[in-house]
Amino acid sequence: MRRRLGVIIWVVLVSLRSTAIQANKTIPAESLDDAIIDHVNNFTRQPRTGAIYNVSLGSIPSLGGVEVSVLKLRSSTFWSRGVDFGYFHVPPRIIARPYVKRLAILFEQLQSQYYQVPGYQLVAPVLGISVYDASTSNNSFIGSQKLNLSTMGNPISFRFPSSVQINHTDYGSIRCISLGKSFEITNMTSPNVCSSREQGRFSLGVPTSRNNHRKEGNEGFWGWWVVRIASVSVVLVILGFLLLSIHRLMARKRIKEMEKRSDQGVPLDTFYIGRSKMPSASMIRTHPMTVENEYIS
Repeated sequence: MRRRLGVIIWVVLVSLRSTAIQANKTIPAESLDDAIIDHVNNFTRQPRTGAIYNVSLGSIPSLGGVEVSVLKLRSSTFWSRGVDFGYFHVPPRIIARPYVKRLAILFEQLQSQYYQVPGYQLVAPVLGISVYDASTSNNSFIGSQKLNLSTMGNPISFRFPSSVQINHTDYGSIRCISLGKSFEITNMTSPNVCSSREQGRFSLGVPTSRNNHRKEGNEGFWGWWVVRIASVSVVLVILGFLLLSIHRLMARKRIKEMEKRSDQGVPLDTFYIGRSKMPSASMIRTHPMTVENEYIS
């Protein structure tokens, strides 16, 4: 009761200031969630399982540009079949925890004005999906407990409208942005398609001009270092070959000088051992000198 009263007060205050709200103003995510859930529960009573309800939020000025659809399912059906609805594809083999008999899936499409991402400009609407307990009461569509999802198979995919027009030069810089408590930037899995193993809100964004300049600066910086390292490597290789050639020339010069000096000295015979030329002195037997020869002389 206290939570609902707070939501009503918040809606009234925002409605009174609706004329002052500009496109660049954002609403806290928690307040936005509370307002949407409260309005959905007031929209219909005793919803049928398996039926999709499109909830109109036109009566609330603060929620302009928000489209909401709700689907109530059995947990067993959600696990075995998954859900295909509009821009959302929820594959089978996803478990909602803690276990509940029935659950409510909330599909959202919001204008990008509700979120501001530092360094990025949103270029597509915000698509959101969240799962709540729907087995506690038949009177309310969505329960107060938000469930966690455990993905056993393929991730949840979000296909953004094909009407999103992006310049061809900027298409390679489009990123998927997860709009949770902290922003998570990932690549698209295919054109205009993002995937996630978690529930939440997602959109497409491109880096702002400042971020682009920073990226170009980083690319130029790293490119300069690559060129410099490559140049130094080439110089070192050339210097190594040059030093090796000088060493070989000096060794050959020393060998020639040694051969020249040997030719100027006592001539020696030569012979070969393998391919090596070796000097050889002729053998001269010396006559033995004995003590007897000294006495005879």
